[in-house]
Amino acid sequence: MKVSSAVFIRAAEKKEDYPKGGLSEIAFAGRSNVGKSSAINTLLARRNLVRTSKTPGRTRMLNFFLINESFIFVDFPGYGYAAVPQAVKDKWGPMVETYLTSRKELAGVVLIVDSRHGFMESDRRLIEFLGHHGIVTVVVATKADKLNRGKIRDRQRAMTEDLGANVPVVPFSSHTGEGKNELWNQIKKLID
Repeated sequence: MKVSSAVFIRAAEKKEDYPKGGLSEIAFAGRSNVGKSSAINTLLARRNLVRTSKTPGRTRMLNFFLINESFIFVDFPGYGYAAVPQAVKDKWGPMVETYLTSRKELAGVVLIVDSRHGFMESDRRLIEFLGHHGIVTVVVATKADKLNRGKIRDRQRAMTEDLGANVPVVPFSSHTGEGKNELWNQIKKLID
């Protein structure tokens, strides 16, 4: 997909602060430090639209980005390890759960997982939650350039067997651009 425009709209913590307008939304979720921000920037062919950091936990609210003036990406705070006060972490669960269960514009969730480690327990809990609520999910296995071709295929096969064939698993590298077109194809299916 050609991205002609990508702009930050707003950060929101509460439902009343979500953007109005009814455009389809794709949410991006994942543990801290799995390359979520880098993956979004790579998809959008932007360097620093979504802030990246060596310090996990920089994203603290739901960040909304208008893409091509026709749909929205929503960047969630990373879960798991994050260098933030516990009081901030305690707000994240209810904030994300409220969005996922109440946002009618939500077209699907892109779950970012580090391909070197596969699913962690927190990823499995989120996958179960999304499945329970009937939310369509695409899994992106980032940092694919860090594994050899055979290993990444094995990891993709194992994740697919774990999830079932109805949840696509896309190997992805922000460094090489591997998987970018395939992920856009999955996102287009969600939006359409």
